[in-house]
Amino acid sequence: MNAAMEAHKSLIFVYGTLKTNHPNHFLMEDLITRNDAVFVGHRATRSPHPLVVGLHGIPYMINLPGSGHRVRGELYAVSKRGLARLDELEGIEVGHYERLPIEVAAATVTEEEGSDGIVAAEAYFAHRRFGERLWEKKGRCGMIEYGQNDGVRYVRPRDRPRSGSVLDEIEGFVSSRSD
Repeated sequence: MNAAMEAHKSLIFVYGTLKTNHPNHFLMEDLITRNDAVFVGHRATRSPHPLVVGLHGIPYMINLPGSGHRVRGELYAVSKRGLARLDELEGIEVGHYERLPIEVAAATVTEEEGSDGIVAAEAYFAHRRFGERLWEKKGRCGMIEYGQNDGVRYVRPRDRPRSGSVLDEIEGFVSSRSD
């Protein structure tokens, strides 16, 4: 690990709107400019995980290892100050996402190639209160990567309807009957 990465103790795997060329990447760019983050490289989860797009085009990785696909994303080394800003964006305190451990590998590694290059990191998962129900509601059909076409469906918080919190909307969605 080089000196710049060593100064940033937390490795964070991002798979959605924080990735390059996506709506919230401006935050990663700001963290890099302020020396609070360093781009490490493109990675994929070691184990398959569900990745779905929920209300307002918001991506969620769900903490159900072994389900879904190996998710592709980006790995960053992040300072404590940077981590606090990421936690705020992801709504950790209000229970929107939770930051949990995950193992990632080079994005090109296939399961047959073994575990070389596996790195322990953290990622933002859909909160456990609704994650598994969201996976069920989406038909247990996930994706490998949150791509450019998915990112254009993202609605920034300031542009969302003022009908309540996003958590209330998620709860309503995952609790509704599928007819």
